[in-house]
Amino acid sequence: MPDVILAIDQGTTGSTALLLDDQLNTLAKVNREFRQIFPRPGWVEHDPEDIWASVAETVRAVLAEGGVTPDRIAGIGITNQRETTVLWERATGRAVHNAIVWQCRRTADRCAALAEQGFDQVVRERTGLVLDPYFSGTKLAWLLDEVEGARDRAGELAFGTIDTYLTWRLTGGAAHVTDLSNASRTMLMGVESRAWDDTMLDTLRIPAGLLPEIRSCSEVYGHTRGLDFLPDGIPVAGMAGDQQAALFGQIGFEAGAAKCTYGTGAFLVLNTGDAPVRSDNGLLTTLGWQLGDQVAYALEGSVFVAGAAVQWLRDGLGLIDAAPEIEALAASVPDSGGVFFVPALAGLGAPHWNANARGVICGLDRGTTRAHLARATLEGIALQNVDILRAMEADLGAPMTVLRVDGGAAANDLLMQIQADLLGVEIVRPRMLETTAAGAAMLAGLAAGVWSGVDDLRSAWREDRTFRPVMSRDEAEAKIAAWHAAIEKT
Repeated sequence: MPDVILAIDQGTTGSTALLLDDQLNTLAKVNREFRQIFPRPGWVEHDPEDIWASVAETVRAVLAEGGVTPDRIAGIGITNQRETTVLWERATGRAVHNAIVWQCRRTADRCAALAEQGFDQVVRERTGLVLDPYFSGTKLAWLLDEVEGARDRAGELAFGTIDTYLTWRLTGGAAHVTDLSNASRTMLMGVESRAWDDTMLDTLRIPAGLLPEIRSCSEVYGHTRGLDFLPDGIPVAGMAGDQQAALFGQIGFEAGAAKCTYGTGAFLVLNTGDAPVRSDNGLLTTLGWQLGDQVAYALEGSVFVAGAAVQWLRDGLGLIDAAPEIEALAASVPDSGGVFFVPALAGLGAPHWNANARGVICGLDRGTTRAHLARATLEGIALQNVDILRAMEADLGAPMTVLRVDGGAAANDLLMQIQADLLGVEIVRPRMLETTAAGAAMLAGLAAGVWSGVDDLRSAWREDRTFRPVMSRDEAEAKIAAWHAAIEKT
């Protein structure tokens, strides 16, 4: 009898497959990295075939590692890097161009031109987002305009974010769908209508026929078909963008629940309940999820570079040999020695939204060591989140007291303590840091009948550790003020 959920977590730098049981125990986990393509400064691409191959490889490997036969899979849940944009041929499944990754800034000039026409206000009012190259809309417009013949062939092509692309491939082309959470990140969906927005499509010259059907986050979208790594007939039953899936996986079911996921970027998401809350402080109004007729909205603040800053220390500067080494190196000094690192390596996200910002390291002197730079990197990640949390508190008119955390860097105890000190709130870390995949598994398991409702999920969630602030508020505020001075240099 099917009793296991397969979660596919397709991220920016790699794909992960997990097998989870009905108590959210991880039976097996496999991750594979894939190529990052940088055609020009500020441009980031992925080959969709690399993504698909990494998914197939991880699924094969996780079944072998877990000793699980495919007939035990009750359903497949998908979570994904969100705004990354793919355009492919319906007849062959071949992409007409590399996927344009969410980090890519190639449409900054297009966004600036639209802003000069006053279109930024239209974007905010209709979609809840800001006019920024981050989102899928201008990426898709670029593909249609810049790939030879793409606009003329639009009737033969299909657009999707990665959730859509994977579902299409898993179902042998039978399902061209997206879920509400991913659709809300395209800059093409009305935040209140929860449907594709004609004004946005007309302005960006995007034919509606390219777009997938918008569905809920927990239902059967189709069944596996024609794969060489899974048998036919397994339901694809859960879908959510990575950050919304993480909030769901953190049991953030009620209004006021908040989480931060530390991955390539860092993402704070706050459940605002069944109605959208418009931000006056540079945050995004977005969809959290939909279960049946129940809809949850959210406020979100996105930091473009978090874990990627540690990767840069490793790969760009050679200061460390492996990312986990940063904790011990940073802990070897009591503070950053006055050094600040603003990791605006791909512009600044919320609440600043400066696509042209670039990274800054300041406060160096002859006493600065690589340990100080390592600690400044962790503080830079945490300080970006302080700005977002304060914007959330301003929009809500109330202070936040607890923040749940997840993602790979949440395992870094020093970073979590720094975050608690600078935010001045308790940081709660769950036993399972793969809450993005857990959220996708929960959504699929609800649709597949593994769980009867969200109360079953609450009982399965477990806490690992709580980090409480120990730094004085005066010291924290002084560091935050110096951080804002460093941001002015970007």
